[in-house]
Amino acid sequence: MGFSTAPVATHTNLTSGAFDGPQWPHVAPKSTYMAVATLMGTVVFLASFVNGMVILVSIKYKRLRSPLNYILVNLAIADLMVTFFGSTISFSNNIHGYFTMGESMCRFEGFMVSLTGIVGLWSLAILAFERYIVICKPMGDFRFQQRHAVGGCLFTWIWSFAWTVPPLFGWCSYVPEGLQTSCGPNWYTGGSNNNSYVVALFVTCFLMPLSLIIFSYFCLLVVLRSVAQQQKECQTTQRAEREVTRMVVAMVMAFLICWLPYTTFALVVAVNKDIVIHPTLASMPSYFSKTATVYNPI
Repeated sequence: MGFSTAPVATHTNLTSGAFDGPQWPHVAPKSTYMAVATLMGTVVFLASFVNGMVILVSIKYKRLRSPLNYILVNLAIADLMVTFFGSTISFSNNIHGYFTMGESMCRFEGFMVSLTGIVGLWSLAILAFERYIVICKPMGDFRFQQRHAVGGCLFTWIWSFAWTVPPLFGWCSYVPEGLQTSCGPNWYTGGSNNNSYVVALFVTCFLMPLSLIIFSYFCLLVVLRSVAQQQKECQTTQRAEREVTRMVVAMVMAFLICWLPYTTFALVVAVNKDIVIHPTLASMPSYFSKTATVYNPI
């Protein structure tokens, strides 16, 4: 996500020059682009390693191929795709100082990063919900099987596709953002067309998965606390409760740290299209969200 340093009146103002040559120094100093390139290069290396390891280990060890782990592999695949289509392209473009691949590739990159990023986001929510189903047993003696796991993975892709393809066909659009080296949804020209998309995306791809994560882990904590109270002298149960509590806090905080800046900037700019934000600051939420591909597997 990104925003310009001055009020943006037209789509032409957003994209002119972004594909023509280096945007330094009039957008930001060259050193800023090099710093972002260094960050993205580090993310590419680390994310490729940790997510690649998740996939390789899952393939190598049969005991890890349980249905409950399918969503972890789905998350790793989505993170690798964000790394390839987002972080790698951003790394290259920041070295050159502009979006080198043209307007069509800008739209494609914006779509792919949005698609796979939201798949990863919803994978975290499905991960929480599946564990709620298995541990809390809201449906009684329910057996979580392969078809349920596959269904959960398919849902993340279908849902994400449904909400990221509209900008390719006129409901909002994908344009250069911030430092003009990456592309994303057009949050900032205002109007009912763009604003309605921003609100819809915020509800369906941020509030809904966040609510599902909080609900699922809250129920899980309630069940564990009930068991711990029944077995007050069992240190193993109490230790498990503490570990799960830490995990819940870490999961929710990681989710918010990654996505709250992004969604906050989008909503602020959608509401006030005349807001003035420096391109460097405006680019940070987008680049920061890409770092989630490193710590998601952890």
